[in-house]
Amino acid sequence: MQDLWNFALERYARSGVEQACLQLQEAGSDVCLLLTGAWLQGRGVRCLDQRLCALRNVAGPWQREVISPLRQTRRDWRAAAGQDTELAALREQVKKLELQAERVLFERLQALAEGWPAEASEDDWLIRLAGNDSAALQVLRDAVNQP
Repeated sequence: MQDLWNFALERYARSGVEQACLQLQEAGSDVCLLLTGAWLQGRGVRCLDQRLCALRNVAGPWQREVISPLRQTRRDWRAAAGQDTELAALREQVKKLELQAERVLFERLQALAEGWPAEASEDDWLIRLAGNDSAALQVLRDAVNQP
């Protein structure tokens, strides 16, 4: 079975997924959790309240304290970096840090969840994590369900 980081990278690279993830992120969803949920769903892991809570307890602080500040800095520098090559280079370094922080989060989420057993389940992790069934969520669902 593919590890969570490589699963996330491979699915994110599929057609339409990046845009769908950005829409879901703007709507308040944690894309790392959504991709983790898709990974768990693909493994046949049941979506239980205590598992959702455990995932959120790992992801929430890391998103708030590490990933979001890096993302906000990168976004804040977007316009100015177009006019300033040194700032553009620094912005690229921030982007790499943001990606590394996401990788660390995926590794932590995998460490938490990899022991959860596979069971026959029709649970929809994506709906439980996103809170609604949007068109963007359907794009993500379609992409992760393809082999």
